[in-house]
Amino acid sequence: MNKKILIDVIGIELIVLVVVIGYKLSPMLLPKADVTIRPDPACNLQREACGVTLPTGGKVILSMGTRPIPMVKPFEVQVTTSGFSPSRVEVDFAGIDMNMGLNRPQLAAKGEGRYAGEVTLPVCITGQMDWQATVLIESGSERIAVPYRFSSGSHE
Repeated sequence: MNKKILIDVIGIELIVLVVVIGYKLSPMLLPKADVTIRPDPACNLQREACGVTLPTGGKVILSMGTRPIPMVKPFEVQVTTSGFSPSRVEVDFAGIDMNMGLNRPQLAAKGEGRYAGEVTLPVCITGQMDWQATVLIESGSERIAVPYRFSSGSHE
């Protein structure tokens, strides 16, 4: 009887541990934002830099260093800001219809509102993929998200 109770207690403790770890990691896996700004859907990251104006008047521009955006080859991603000074800039790349794993480089400050980093997107077995590149910016106590969508592969 005591052995069964001990096994039950250990099982409950493991469940609680998994829940606590999931709760602690959830901001990393599912980025939260105080403000989400939707960019112009006509802007195509495969062909041009895309930008938005924030409600506070600042601007954010996302640009890919290589066009078309390559799969399985490193390329530079750049974010330019104006009108405010972010404390942290990241770009989260997520597959729209398929989980492609965590791919969120933190960009390094390059001066004058420019941030850059290197990223490598995995290849999809179908050869084509729809992506969302969400620019995540921390400025003061506010977290801003700007989600851009683009396609890669053979159906561009």
